[in-house]
This record gives sequence, structure tokens and C-alpha cells, in this order.
Amino acid sequence: MSNIYTTLGASNHTEKERHPQDFYATDPIASELLLEIENLSDVIIDNSYGQGHLMEAMKNAGKKVIGYDIEDRRFENDNVEFHNMNWLHVDKINPNADIVMNPPYKEATEFVEKSLSLLGEGRKLCAFLKVQFLEGKARKKLFEKYPPARIWISSGRILCAKNAEFEKMKAGGGSAVAYAWFVWKEGYTGDTIVKWFN
Repeated sequence: MSNIYTTLGASNHTEKERHPQDFYATDPIASELLLEIENLSDVIIDNSYGQGHLMEAMKNAGKKVIGYDIEDRRFENDNVEFHNMNWLHVDKINPNADIVMNPPYKEATEFVEKSLSLLGEGRKLCAFLKVQFLEGKARKKLFEKYPPARIWISSGRILCAKNAEFEKMKAGGGSAVAYAWFVWKEGYTGDTIVKWFN
């Protein structure tokens, strides 16, 4: 039986061992829905590429996809521009690119800060994160320094499956974790608008 921490999605209280590199693939529907609510660049960077699930909709929309990851997990027929390296060590990116990511949760704050430091003028960072990312004193400082332009809360559950085992996760009852798209725009200084999608 799941305990309350599992239900709430607290990663440090889950009964099952987490993937050592925090590889949790995102259901492609997340980026399909993102394209309906945000206008994005023709060039998209995913800095925690995994097997490319999050980028399926971007490719289908004709966008150029650039992937970064510390491990190459791509399928054989995946011909994206791929960089096998740690995102936190990157010092320069395509200035015309928007960043769309579901980063390793234990390093999510660092991935957000690094991504914001690399964004080109007027470009966006879209981070698919647990709604719980709003909590915490350290992240409060992050939000005060870099207010998101928008936070899109998913009204329906979207799965992030360990090792991309979506069917196994569905068979086990799905997920009670709530996610949202956190959207930053380079240079934005106004109030954060909260909206809902899905």
C-alpha cells in the first residue's frame, strides 16, 4: 500500500528506489499540450533528453531538436543533434533556441538556473516539474530573482515513468503526482500568471 509521501510525490520518501540518474521519461502528451498553450522557437533544446519522449511532439511539429544528456539512451533511428554531456557544464547554446525540459528532480533548481543563464534574448525556458517545486525557501529566492512568466498547472495527471515503463506504471495504478509547466521568458520581470491546461 502506498504511504502518504508516495501519494504526495515526495521523492525522498518513496518506497521504491529511484533511478540512480533520475531517468524518468515524460509522457509525450506533455509537450503536445505545451505546443497548444505556448508559442515556441523553431529550435528546441532538451537538456535532459533521455530517450526523447518529450521531444516527439517537437519533431512532429517540424522543429529542430537539440538534445543534451549525461548518457546516450536514444533509439537507433533518432537522428537529432545530440551532445553527450552534463548540462551543468555547458557554457554556450544556440541563442535562437527555447529550452524545454523535464530535468532530474534532485537537480531541478540547478538546471533551471543554468538554463536561464544560457537563454538568448527573449527566449523561453519551459520546465515540466512537480507542482511541489513551488515550495521551499531556496526556491522562493529563485522565483523572486527570476519570476516565471506563467505557470500552467495540469488539471489531469500526466505520467513520468521510471525507465520509460509507462505501461507498467499504468498497470500499477498510474500516478497521484501533480505536474505543471513552469515558463520563464528571458528578461521578464512582471508578476507570475497561473493558468490551467489539460
